[in-house]
Amino acid sequence: MTKLTVVLWLRQLVFGLSLSCLLLLSGCITDSSTGGNTLTVATEPTFPPFEFQSVSGELQGFDIDLMNAIAQEAGFKVKYQNMPFAGMIPALQAQTVDAAVAAMTITAERVKTISFSRPYFKSGLAIVTRTDNQSIINFDNLKNKTIGVQIGTTGAQKAKSIPGSEIRTFNDSPLTLQALINGNVDAVLNDRVVILYGIKSGNLNGLKVVSSLLTEEFYGIPTPKGSPNLEAINQGLETVLKNGIYAKIYQKWFGIQPPQLPEKSPIENQASETGVSQLFTSLSIIFKSLPTLLSGALVTLELTAISILLGMIGGTLIGIVRLLPTPPLPWIARAYVDFFRGTPLLVQIFMIYFGLPALAQTFGFTFTLNRLAAAVIALSLNSAAYIAEVVRAGIQSIEPGQAEASQSLGLSSVQTMRYVIFPQALRQMLPPLGNEFISLLKDTSLVAIIGFEELFRKGQLIVADNYRSFEIYATVALVYLFLTLLSSQAFSHFERSLNPIKKNSK
Repeated sequence: MTKLTVVLWLRQLVFGLSLSCLLLLSGCITDSSTGGNTLTVATEPTFPPFEFQSVSGELQGFDIDLMNAIAQEAGFKVKYQNMPFAGMIPALQAQTVDAAVAAMTITAERVKTISFSRPYFKSGLAIVTRTDNQSIINFDNLKNKTIGVQIGTTGAQKAKSIPGSEIRTFNDSPLTLQALINGNVDAVLNDRVVILYGIKSGNLNGLKVVSSLLTEEFYGIPTPKGSPNLEAINQGLETVLKNGIYAKIYQKWFGIQPPQLPEKSPIENQASETGVSQLFTSLSIIFKSLPTLLSGALVTLELTAISILLGMIGGTLIGIVRLLPTPPLPWIARAYVDFFRGTPLLVQIFMIYFGLPALAQTFGFTFTLNRLAAAVIALSLNSAAYIAEVVRAGIQSIEPGQAEASQSLGLSSVQTMRYVIFPQALRQMLPPLGNEFISLLKDTSLVAIIGFEELFRKGQLIVADNYRSFEIYATVALVYLFLTLLSSQAFSHFERSLNPIKKNSK
């Protein structure tokens, strides 16, 4: 290849990369601006009858119909973006979305970081229990009980006032209610109208609503602070309330006439902090949150240590079984490895924590797992599959002649593996085992989905309380970085101690 050919090839490569970057950038600009007449509205379609997906995958619900009617009256279009409820306020703060429609209650804490429209729905919290539970009939009966709530909701805030209760947070309403059906929690605090709709539709068999409304709440449509779209949203909402469209939508989903709504929010929107005061507030939040995050980091380390230990034991046995010459054990080991490496860890956590108890109930008996046991089982089983391949590769990297020489000296197969093969293979396996430990350390964040309060979940709970997502998640990232760097240095030191050449050269 001549020098000219190389230069031409490099020019073509640079041109192609530049063109790709420009196309990507233009796509991002197009998505964010959306023509100036289209609002990107976040929603979480797991909260019927307010927002959910039909069998064909289309968005529907009271909130969706209302937002579409508001857009038509105000003269703008709506582009919906699926998003977890706990991520909506951070997205509004970052202005990655223009608004959200998600049955969000107007609260004093929320109006400090985002701006709400006028109220569009009156609701309240209620207690949900299983139909066979006769011990919980009012709010006072929740003392010393295990309460399930959706993270970032007013139900989660209300649960904090229950003396002696254990609060378990979940990412969405269906997971919270599934935990109640499985027996992982004694009761759930949720919006009364949502539970009644689920029971009426037959989707929540075995549950009942007890007591009356615990709170009186008003829903609003949240927007970023100082959003120019808030006026248009309020204008459209005002129109549908006056011309009867709101009443028709309410009648469609709830079968009754809507209650009277206040013209203004009971909690006024507040101005956001800027400049130096914002910086000092951010630093204060970080230092205030550090003790809680460090306690979560300790739980993360404990969970990682237990899971990697069990994974090492299981993975070593599976890796050795895979090397056996005769079936069927090697086939079973291979199927295990393929399954746990070929399916997402998040799905495995769901299967173990939510799926196994539900499966047990179909056979007529009750079976529940606490969050620690479910997290350890899922992480250990997943880690064992990867460690098994590391062990298998490490053993196979040792020259076969060493095993033959050992056996010629009278050592059995077990003695050969224990005294000759495995000590040498361990040095080969240590770097990938270190990588597996670090990966597992970060993967522990996935058990937050079942409410296990490790480092990442602690950060989520803090954000759900103060809505300062950047400061908290940046601190969480730094703590994870510190833990991974510390783990990496520890494994490097251990690797040097097992290497006779490097050890003697020091």
